[in-house]
Amino acid sequence: MSQKFIKSQNKNSHSPAHGKYFTKAVYDNYFIETEQLAEFIQTQASVKKSDIKAVLDELGGAMKHFFELGQKIRLDGIGIFKVGFSSIGVIRLEDCGAANITTRRVLFQPETTRVVVGQEKKSDGSVKRKYVNAITLLKDVVFEETHENAMRATVSSGSNAGSSTGGNNTGGGSNTGGDNPGGGDQ
Repeated sequence: MSQKFIKSQNKNSHSPAHGKYFTKAVYDNYFIETEQLAEFIQTQASVKKSDIKAVLDELGGAMKHFFELGQKIRLDGIGIFKVGFSSIGVIRLEDCGAANITTRRVLFQPETTRVVVGQEKKSDGSVKRKYVNAITLLKDVVFEETHENAMRATVSSGSNAGSSTGGNNTGGGSNTGGDNPGGGDQ
């Protein structure tokens, strides 16, 4: 399997990237729910699906508990989760408090692995290695072009993949990719 993408042209005449083509992620129409995740993990481990599902069902509550204590949560092989929020600015110190918090969110920082991508031999005989930080979860993901704006659900377990979410979800989020017009973290 692979992460599918389509080619998309930036048609925003006010953008410096106007007319350029970009790849845009294409997602399945469905979410993988706890049940399917538990089924998959069961095939990879020696733990029963019912036990895995029970743990996954408790994960949200456990995370909320530690967020309320001001803790960050690190899941090995996945990354770090922590609370983030925005607030309204005020002029006086005494007017600043919890009532000023406007939006709350969970911030996610994926685990990264340092990968050697090359090396250079210096004139003194030493070797300088070039590294890149690769997101562990995405390190071996393969990308493949498609011509459909939404993939069809293909769940190997044969069970319902979940509720429809409106096929053209491109991730939303902020534009972090330079002149990527997609608006997502692609």
